[in-house]
Parts: sequence; C-alpha cells; structure tokens
Amino acid sequence: MTSKTAQTLDRVVIRFAGDSGDGMQLTGDRFTSETAALGNDLSTLPNFPAEIRAPQGTLPGVSSFQLHFADHDVLTPGDAPDVLVAMNPAALKANIGDVPRGATVIVNTDEFTKRNLGKVGYETSPLEDGSLESWHVHPVALTSITVEALAEFSGLSRKEKERAKNMFALGLLSWMYTRPTTGTEQFLKSKFGARPEILEANLTALHAGWNYGETTEDFASTYVVAPAPMPPGTYRNVTGNTALALGLVSASHRAGRPLVLGSYPITPASDILHALSSMKRHGVTTIQAEDEIAGAGIALGAAYGGAVGVTTTSGPGIALKAETIGLAVALELPLVVVDIQRGGPSTGLPTKTEQADLLQVMYGRNGESPLPVIAAQTPADCFDAALDAVRIATTYRTPVVLLSDGYLANGSEPWSVPSVDDLPQMHVDLASEPNMTDDNGEPVFRPYLRDPETLARPWAVPGTAGLEHRIGGIEKADVTGDISYDPDNHEKMVRLRQAKVDGVTVPDVEVDDPTGDARILVLGWGSTYGPIAAATRVVRNAGQPVARAHVRHINPFPANLGDVLRRYDRVLVPEMNTGQLAMLLRSKYLVDVRSHTAIRGLPFTTVELAGAITTTLQEVQ
Repeated sequence: MTSKTAQTLDRVVIRFAGDSGDGMQLTGDRFTSETAALGNDLSTLPNFPAEIRAPQGTLPGVSSFQLHFADHDVLTPGDAPDVLVAMNPAALKANIGDVPRGATVIVNTDEFTKRNLGKVGYETSPLEDGSLESWHVHPVALTSITVEALAEFSGLSRKEKERAKNMFALGLLSWMYTRPTTGTEQFLKSKFGARPEILEANLTALHAGWNYGETTEDFASTYVVAPAPMPPGTYRNVTGNTALALGLVSASHRAGRPLVLGSYPITPASDILHALSSMKRHGVTTIQAEDEIAGAGIALGAAYGGAVGVTTTSGPGIALKAETIGLAVALELPLVVVDIQRGGPSTGLPTKTEQADLLQVMYGRNGESPLPVIAAQTPADCFDAALDAVRIATTYRTPVVLLSDGYLANGSEPWSVPSVDDLPQMHVDLASEPNMTDDNGEPVFRPYLRDPETLARPWAVPGTAGLEHRIGGIEKADVTGDISYDPDNHEKMVRLRQAKVDGVTVPDVEVDDPTGDARILVLGWGSTYGPIAAATRVVRNAGQPVARAHVRHINPFPANLGDVLRRYDRVLVPEMNTGQLAMLLRSKYLVDVRSHTAIRGLPFTTVELAGAITTTLQEVQ
C-alpha cells in the first residue's frame, strides 16, 4: 500500500445525505462539533423532510446536512458540496445535481439494489452505467463493512448493527479531514451509557470507519484545514434556536424579572421550548399549551403578572395569535413574540425556510395595532436579537415581534460566549405606589399616565395595594384607564400607541462601503445577511465597488435609513419572499428599490446573488 499524503485546504463543503432513518442530522452535528472544537469557522445547513418517517428509500424521504468549514471567516453553508456522502440511490439522485464536476462522491454500494434503484427511477445503476464519470466516486460498502466490524456483538440483530453505519461514515470522514473523535466518543457514552452493547457497537463502528480510511488504497490522501483566526475568548457551536433561548434567559436576568414561556410545539420553533424547559433553575417557567391561542394567552398573562412573557411559534401560529397580540397592544404590556418563519401558506413547507411573514407581523391584526419588529441575522445573532427584543418590550411596554427563520433556527456557527458583565443592563421599574392625586388631594393610580420620554405606561403587578385598575381589550380613556367610547379619546390613544412605537430608540443602519464610491447598495434583512455578505465579497474581489447594509429594526426603521437609500443610484433588496421589505421601503421613502426574490425553501446561494449584483451594476454603468 502506498503511503498516505496530507494536503492543506483553506475551505471544504461536505454534505451528508441519506434516508430519514440513516442518522444524517446526527452525523453532521457530530462532525460539526468536532470541527468547531478544532477552531475552524463554520456554517451549517440541515435539510430534512417534514414527515416523521417518510417512505424509506424515496426522494421525499431524503435528509441531508451540509457543513462549510474553513481557515477564514465563513458566511454561508456553501453553494455546493466538495464532498457528497450518499447513503442510498435516493440521496444520490436528490443531491448529485448540486455537486460540481470533479468533486468527491462517497456512495454506500450496499443500498444500490434493483429495488432501491427502481424507487427513484434509475433503470440502471449509476455506479455502473458511466453517468458518474465526471466525479471522483468512491464506492464503499458501508452497511456490510459495518455489520462485519460488529460481528462479535452477538446480542445485536443485523438491523441494529446496520444502524451504526452512520458512525462508520463519520469515522471515515473524520479520518479524511483530520477531525478528532474524542467529542463524539463522549457524546456516545452519555447517550448510550445505560446500554453498554449499543455503546460499544457505535464506538466500534466509528473506529472502524477511521481505520478503513487509514488502510484502504481507495483514499490516498487526508486533508487539513487550519483553524480560523478569531478574537480570544470562549467559543461554542450554537444553533439559532439555542442562541435565542439563551438570549431570552439572559435578558430576563438583566431585567430582573422571571421568564415565562407559553408555547405550542410547531416546526421549526419547538427547539426553543425544549431548550428553555431545561432552564428552570434560572427562573424560567415553560408551559406547553394545548394550542397557539392558549400559548399567547399564557405569555400575555405572565406579562400582566410582572414576568417577561414570551410565546414562540411559526407563521401559522402567528395567524392564530393575532387577536391576543392585538390585546397586548391595547393593554400596552411587554410581550415577546418569536416567529421562526417557514415556507407557506398554510402548512406549506414546515421544515424549509422563508421570509414571508414580514407583512403579517407588521399588519396582520385588526385595527391600528402597531408594534416593533426586529429580525435576527445569523444563528449567533439570535442571542443579541433576543436581548434587544426584551429591552424594547420592557422599556416601552409593548409587544415585540422577533423574526428568525428555519435557516437560522437549525443552522449553526461558532459563538463567542459573552461575559455577563458585558450584557446590557435592563433596569425595569414596576409601579409600587399611586402616581397622581385626585381633586381631593387623595393618592390615586392612573394606569395610562405615560413616561414623557418613552410614552410607556406603568407596569403594575396585580395584587399591589393601591394600584387597582381596569384591564381588558375595550378602549381605555387616556390617563385614567376608564372604559371609553369617546371618538376623540380613541384617536388620541391610537396615535399615542403609534408614537410610542415610532419613538423606540434603535441604532442607525451601518453601511459597508469600503471605497466610498459604490453606486449600488445591497440591502437585506434577517437571514440574507450571510449570502449578501459573501456575494458582495465576490463582486468586490472582481474589482467592482458595491455597498451593503443590513436592517435589524424593521419597525421602526433606523432614523438614517432614508438618507442611506437616497445616496445610491440603485438599491437591490434580496428577500426570500415576493418583495415584502421592498414594498415597505418604497411606500415609506418613495425610493425605487430593485427586488431580487426567491421562494424555494432554501437560502440564497453566493453565486446567485453575485450574479444579481453584477447585473445591477451593469445597469448603472
């Protein structure tokens, strides 16, 4: 056998793909964790079907996990995989179109039976008919080699042994890209510690995959990707949903108020409920409601009681919560509504990503019911966005919508864990005594006597002596809080609530324009941050000046946004919808903006956006 060589690469994109039951998400997650431990910058894109168990071996049942890691800063999960691991014919057929010619394809040959080929429309095996000649194909009998490696485990059935093939694949790829396996070994021990034979079988399969790479002549080289330079600090790999949960808890502690989550499970928001349910020791109460409306009611009731009330959902849940959110607007209570957007309408594409709820959260309630809307930009940024949402809600006594999406929620990246002392302090004053005197000089409490700077009304916890007041959705009189049907009072209250939202303090939008002579601006919001940044980098490297900016605060917009838009000849707005932010910008600033939209359930690719930017540049030259 010839000696193995080691090659140094600056970046790699790997995609694991297989049947829903093949453990591709676990395999990708473990490879990601080991990669993060080595110090590479990374970005991931899990992609899986909505069905709990789609038909085995079929195209709808294919699950994949893509990881982009590098020795420099990574902005996206990568446009196309350098390596595809295909566990069956369905995985190959569903993904080979994304794999560039000349890339590496590792195929589990055991699954390429006549029956499995027929399920996905292959008349002949692509491993034998020459259709894969443009790729570097490594046929590996993953299933049978795994079973053979576990021959001594007599207490396990063949089916149980076959389940370990994902660990074999993980071991092989770990060898190829010099990833350690110690973290995965510890993970397996914690997961299967109570089942020693299952534990040993998975460990054996993992090591067998590593040893296969070391000994087979089919793989002549290993690859090394050096750590990425990062500022000193403590890092962990984090998904958007996990970061968001941690941000909510941190914000409640900085505000000095308990956190109460009222939620109904819904993809892709459920992981926030899972994460927060394990944090009871940090003053967190989680209540799994019987439906979306109840979840919102629980959170609003908690806010009335003096807690940071949070409800999490996706687009369909936002529709059901609309009346309760409107009640929160009328009551002027701090409620944080987290919307992890997904493909729609209706049930739509539950496990795919989209940005199509923007207009719904802005206007999808009866009456004039304004509220602040903010959007997270990256998985790690979900932490900061959660802090911001709680700050605004508690400071201005208003419901706030925090927008994320399936791409951010399930995707992951390294996160620099902040010091608690560096987190913003959110001082919250609860009303403790009457705030006025009546005509007789007696102290009274006026629930709508507003702070002159924020227009926030007092946050009065029920049961506090002397602070009794009316509550409910019928319009209240200014200052006194009495029920009022007076037309002038209603107009005043509507305009006060709007003025309060308009007056929310948000930072100016920052423009990245290195040369200062760019003629076009690429403006995005939410999860388009990474693809836009990557695409503008490509265009700049080609010698073309282009500016970019990203909007976190959508209601209210940053004060300088109008001036920024008017500074450029063209404004290009990429969105994963049909142009919702573009419509808002046109109507508010009377500036023509160019939409670039896609609704495929997937994030934009760098190549696609770079092409759109280049086309726009040609129009102004």
